[in-house]
Amino acid sequence: MTGPARPAYAADPSRSRGRRLPEPAAPTRSEYQRDRDRIIHSTAFRRLVYKTQVFLNHEGDLFRTRLTHSLEVAQLGRSMARSLGLDEDLVEAIALAHDLGHTPFGHAGQDVLDTCMQGHGGFEHNLQSLRVVDHLEQRYPAFDGLNLCFETREGILKHCSRRNAELIEAAEPDGIARRFLHGGQPSLEAQLCNLADEVAYNAHDVDDGVRSGLIELEQLLDVALVREHWRAALAAHPQLQGRRLLFETIRRMLSAQVYDIIDATRAALEEAAPDSPDAVRRAEKPLLRFSLEMRAQSTALKRFLFANLYRHPQVQATRARAEQVLRDLFAAYVGDGSQLPADFAARPDRERACADYIAGMTDRFALKEHTRLTGQTLF
Repeated sequence: MTGPARPAYAADPSRSRGRRLPEPAAPTRSEYQRDRDRIIHSTAFRRLVYKTQVFLNHEGDLFRTRLTHSLEVAQLGRSMARSLGLDEDLVEAIALAHDLGHTPFGHAGQDVLDTCMQGHGGFEHNLQSLRVVDHLEQRYPAFDGLNLCFETREGILKHCSRRNAELIEAAEPDGIARRFLHGGQPSLEAQLCNLADEVAYNAHDVDDGVRSGLIELEQLLDVALVREHWRAALAAHPQLQGRRLLFETIRRMLSAQVYDIIDATRAALEEAAPDSPDAVRRAEKPLLRFSLEMRAQSTALKRFLFANLYRHPQVQATRARAEQVLRDLFAAYVGDGSQLPADFAARPDRERACADYIAGMTDRFALKEHTRLTGQTLF
């Protein structure tokens, strides 16, 4: 018994552009299933459980981490992929790998490492995720990295500076960085992960922000997307209050955004009528999208969270201490390579070795190392 026909625009594992190092096909899994499994079993994936989103790991057991966020993105992505006829396994692989290169302490860590690496190529967390799966994981006898398929690697590299895109293109002509130099889009599966990421972090930052006490649900009612679904939740359940009301509001927000993406994307695909994944890549704009109204509502929610949560004085104070931890670690390792593990210390590019080592740390290991090297306890 066969399933529904695969749409012409969907990625097809049997027609993958392949791996950088060719390997025999797996007997029981598609190429994208194999990528997903390699990602899940990687060391970098396990570390995500102790890497922060907004709140540091020690601030509470129920706040999201990079791991739980990645799982939520994968769930949203698979759900939408099924409705759109896209390859669910590729979506899941990209979703589970998209944050592998994130530093400890969230975006604060990325900003510090980028500053520390000025003059040495800078630091980009999307590019670092690619470095993890292409070079830094050491699990296989014949190659470094995970040797993932082109389509998975393409989706992991969500953003890339022109300078780094040129370097990747020189090493891999007409490869995953081409679109950053010559225009175009990634696969629909990669585009879907980008939106699933946005939907997931908006929702869970609302939840975590209220749970932390840094924002109030009443404040959020100034945001149309929240207000609309809060009112709908109360209309359906007049006695609802507290966390149940918040959860029902968020559930309705998530559903509305998912259905909006599916409907808007179907309309865009019908109009563009791409006849292959490469036709999707040649499009001027992403075909996987929100409606204009939902895009405006999502943007308004992001602006609210930026102003009221990410820039909250308590979050900023924590961020400042986290930045000091990573600056001190970078300076200590660059100044004394003997403090690095032997395989990092042996590398000729000391600065990049330090950035790779620090980026791979969990929050709590970074704090432990900082105390060991400086004698200070900042948290």
